[in-house]
Amino acid sequence: MDDVLSPPGALRGALQANPRIPYRLAHQQPPLRGPEGKRLIVNLVVNIEYWPFDQEMPRKVLTAPHGREQVPDVPNFCWADYGMRAGMARLLSLLTARRLPVSASINATVIDAYPDCAEQIRDAGWEFIGHGMHQTSLQGGASEAEVIRDTLHKLQQFTGTPVRGWLSPGLRETADTPDILAAQGVEYLCDWSVDDVPHRLQAAPTPLIAMPYTLEINDSVVYAVEKHSSPEMLQRLQATLACFDSPEEPEGARVLGIGLHPHLIGVPHRFPYLVQMIDLLQGRDDVIFMTGSQIADWYMQETAR
Repeated sequence: MDDVLSPPGALRGALQANPRIPYRLAHQQPPLRGPEGKRLIVNLVVNIEYWPFDQEMPRKVLTAPHGREQVPDVPNFCWADYGMRAGMARLLSLLTARRLPVSASINATVIDAYPDCAEQIRDAGWEFIGHGMHQTSLQGGASEAEVIRDTLHKLQQFTGTPVRGWLSPGLRETADTPDILAAQGVEYLCDWSVDDVPHRLQAAPTPLIAMPYTLEINDSVVYAVEKHSSPEMLQRLQATLACFDSPEEPEGARVLGIGLHPHLIGVPHRFPYLVQMIDLLQGRDDVIFMTGSQIADWYMQETAR
């Protein structure tokens, strides 16, 4: 199969729009065979975060009177803390009962701040993906290399397994992030979601895999940013599946990453729609659920043909 690190011949030497993933139209890419003959690979990514009480909240559901933000920010802290209590309980119950593989994008300090949650996620067999120490952007000024190294070390010490994947807090990177991750042994990165299939991402000393992680079927965007009504995630999934089923779509397997946050999808007026989403996906005979590492292994095997 063509090496996706190399652009098509017509583009060699030309301006490269994306500095790490050479451009190619989707229908010009060699189609990928789906695992076990399945056409749609679903990656459920649950973002499990620690928002420090003594710092400004990374996102807000309630603005302060007159816009005068202060710390502590009790209402917005409790918005997130509710998710780590009630929302996580619902997600763990649902996804464990359905025996679904899950990618846990987790702040490393969750291990200390919410130990029962971290232990249940580990015991459920969810894959731990690096997501920073706590919910602070890598662009925040601290030593990025040190934050990444300490995050990976803490997660590996807790799980006993090397961390293979990474999703930056807020998906915010510096120009050096992929290279730092590659040097630390990370294999795939969810920040560069440019297609419905994985791609090789240029990094040193070794390339990474750019893992699809949509911002369109992502409860943070849908509910916290765009502020849609509760059924919106389900409706977007239904429309996405209709598009994928269209005869005009390129051939080959697709990867659908679904981003979930316990304080958003885990609230009572939205959670039933997540259940319907899972029902819809499990009711299809062309769907397979996989973790990020499982998808990375499949992709590497497919592109080695």
